[in-house]
Amino acid sequence: MQVRRQRRPGARGTIVKTYNGVAIPSFMYGTAWKKEATTSLVLQAVEAGFRAIDTANQLIHYDEGRVGDALVHLAKQDVARGQLFLQTKFTPVNGQDHRTPYDINASITIQVKQSFESSLSHLHTDYLDSYVLHGPYYRRGLSAEDWEVWEAMEQLYEARHTKMIGISNVTAEQLALLCEKAKHKPMVVQNRCYAAFGWDRAVRDICRDQGIVYQGFSLLTANREVFVDPEFRAMAGRYGMGPAQLVFRFAMQIGMLPLTGTTSLAHMREDLASDQFTLSPEDLHFIETVGQG
Repeated sequence: MQVRRQRRPGARGTIVKTYNGVAIPSFMYGTAWKKEATTSLVLQAVEAGFRAIDTANQLIHYDEGRVGDALVHLAKQDVARGQLFLQTKFTPVNGQDHRTPYDINASITIQVKQSFESSLSHLHTDYLDSYVLHGPYYRRGLSAEDWEVWEAMEQLYEARHTKMIGISNVTAEQLALLCEKAKHKPMVVQNRCYAAFGWDRAVRDICRDQGIVYQGFSLLTANREVFVDPEFRAMAGRYGMGPAQLVFRFAMQIGMLPLTGTTSLAHMREDLASDQFTLSPEDLHFIETVGQG
């Protein structure tokens, strides 16, 4: 089952659709590690043309409240809530510090509910476009805690409080199990993507077969060895594009929805221009294998 991509008239770039028919802009701005600069960077990203914003209710790495402050500013500039795709995450207690957005002594079901309501308040909205489990509780298999989180998220989805649900930092084994056993399989998966491991090929294959949108993050920072490869740099020169644009275009062409977290307005605009050219099949194959020795 292929994830569908189509051009959206009047908007920058294309959209992708999940198996349940929800549209997502084909490039997403990530807000991890932005801290006090979060509000201004989200405003810059929207100015540059991004319409999908990723965050999490986890103060170690994100500041969801400052994303919400940016949304208030945007609403005053006539950028309506419906023009933006908002994705945030439930982070289990083992991924939080002491500033948890829920009662750590409550049941996991209640923790999910409290974190979700906190996210709605932070983001000044009454619904989410996508709600994601930040990662399974353990590295292997799916625990009772994971299934309790997922059931609570399914309830939010069924109540139409979020248009889709998904999971991040997941292995192929865990994703296959979730797709097999869950009442509602994930609509999105968000993983860190390493060229050395085939750009997460095993997980991407499951997503392709199941109609799940695969979101790749750390495409640049996790793959510095790619950028120093002489053939890769020569390829960028042939296309007249920067190395980052080459990676983002590669990601799009193999069916991935990329995230960028750049803090440069110029780079934001350059990243969004990655859909303005097409890599040849030979060049796609080279990039897919470049980091594997």
